[in-house]
Amino acid sequence: MDPIIQGLSEKWGVNLMGAPDAKFLAMDAQPTLITASNSGILALLSTYVEPKVIEVLLAPMKAAQIVGDEVKKGDWITTSAEFPVVEVTGEVSSYGDYANNGRAGANVNWIARQPYTYQTFTEWGEQELDRMGLAKLDWAGQQNRASVITLNKFQNSTYFLGVTGLKLYGLLNDPSLTAPISPLTKAAGGTSWANGVALEIYNDILALYQQLVSQSNGLLDISEDTPMTLALSASSSTNLRKTNQYNVNVLDQLKANFPALKIVTAPEYATTSGNLVQLIVDEMEGQRTASVAFTEKLRAHPMIVHESSFRQKKSQGTWGCIIFRPFLIAQMLGV
Repeated sequence: MDPIIQGLSEKWGVNLMGAPDAKFLAMDAQPTLITASNSGILALLSTYVEPKVIEVLLAPMKAAQIVGDEVKKGDWITTSAEFPVVEVTGEVSSYGDYANNGRAGANVNWIARQPYTYQTFTEWGEQELDRMGLAKLDWAGQQNRASVITLNKFQNSTYFLGVTGLKLYGLLNDPSLTAPISPLTKAAGGTSWANGVALEIYNDILALYQQLVSQSNGLLDISEDTPMTLALSASSSTNLRKTNQYNVNVLDQLKANFPALKIVTAPEYATTSGNLVQLIVDEMEGQRTASVAFTEKLRAHPMIVHESSFRQKKSQGTWGCIIFRPFLIAQMLGV
């Protein structure tokens, strides 16, 4: 007898005496699967992770570009500001060697404004940082970037709209601004530039310029060469490409007649009451028409270290938009 067969017979009681030359198949594996049928790998192992971070686009912040002057006034402990407005006075009298008539003087008014200080926080944990690090994300850096953008977005908003409840106004809602005029009626109906042809749109801008000259009442020299800014929404600006029968568009006409004109778009000019357009004289006799101002820009407070996390406050302060000569801003609503 084969030694192997004899061993099996003696140890396990297997009787193979009747088949001394039999061949055997190994049957120790299960004939059917207990686990789910699968021949693949983890999907994660074949997933590509883009190393470049794609950032979500945000609305542009254009207030400082429109006004052309962003300045610091006071500091973060300043609670109010007073801006002096001086008007010269005087009268003359007939000359006489012994006459003492005629006087010259000045009158001063004080315009009050209040600042607004605001804040935001960034925070992150040690485990959070490590997990984000697996995806090659600089999480602390992203948090800090978010805090800067959050503060600056609010700052830009105050430059346009001010802060409710304070003597802090914006470029679009300062109470000293003159009421906006209406666009001319278009041949196609309505006043919207979308329904107008090139000549009608140009005439609206010309009417805005005429309103600006009228508001100045001859006090200052406003001419076609005066540096001015035309501020409007992006949707309104697309109509400036409309051409007339001579294949000349509105932009060409503006450049020819107002060579010092600057055009800037901002989303804030698409208001709930319709599209707004402002024509602003940048400065006159060395005085800016308006300035956007802040008390503090990005004050980073001490980082607080907790048991396994970090937290930091950042703050800024704003004066909104300070308009020194509101009559040098003309507005048109409903284009």
